Amino acid sequence: MPFNLPRATKALLIANIVGFLLQWLLGDANTVPFELWPLGEGVYNPAGAAPSFMPWQLLTSGFMHGDFWHLFFNMFALAMFGAPLEYVWGERRFTTYYIVCLVGAGLCHLAYASWALQAQGTAIAAIGASGAVYGLVLAYGMLFPNQRIVIFPIPIPMSARTVAILYGVLALYYGVTGSQAGVAHFAHLGGMLVGWLLIRHWRKPTGGSKPKPPHLRIVR
Repeated sequence: MPFNLPRATKALLIANIVGFLLQWLLGDANTVPFELWPLGEGVYNPAGAAPSFMPWQLLTSGFMHGDFWHLFFNMFALAMFGAPLEYVWGERRFTTYYIVCLVGAGLCHLAYASWALQAQGTAIAAIGASGAVYGLVLAYGMLFPNQRIVIFPIPIPMSARTVAILYGVLALYYGVTGSQAGVAHFAHLGGMLVGWLLIRHWRKPTGGSKPKPPHLRIVR
């Protein structure tokens, strides 16, 4: 892991890695209650009923991952997009943005999964930092719109604005069509939506009277 990353980005990387290691050490039976489960009761496997939603799951689920590659790609994106944002925003604002996107993504998935539970009778849990990562992609596209980047598996440099739009369009398409099962696409959309709203809020004028122009005095 690069040691020149800003402090909050590095701390989030470590927290996600520790969360993944705890999953491995404790086993699924002990970590399932920390995944994000929908409101109500359903069946997640033949062994028994799924846990019900608890508020802490909006945070804990974001530091858990399905496998090594799920963790790897999310952490690569966190380092790639998060570090420049933290250098611009500072540690406090960046951390606030990340957590707000994470919780917002969880709430969007919670709404969808709760509806799916009622409609289909199956509980759909979610884990991973992808919702927050999608929020970082959106923010990077807004702050550095003309920066050229390459994303896997497309070997063509694209502007950050185009990448952000592409991520959002694909998440919406897969979420609506259901053509890519096993991925919480509405959580990804939620992370981007909440991130966009937060940035718009930060960009609003604070109000108050406009500063008066400095008095000009002509010296002859």
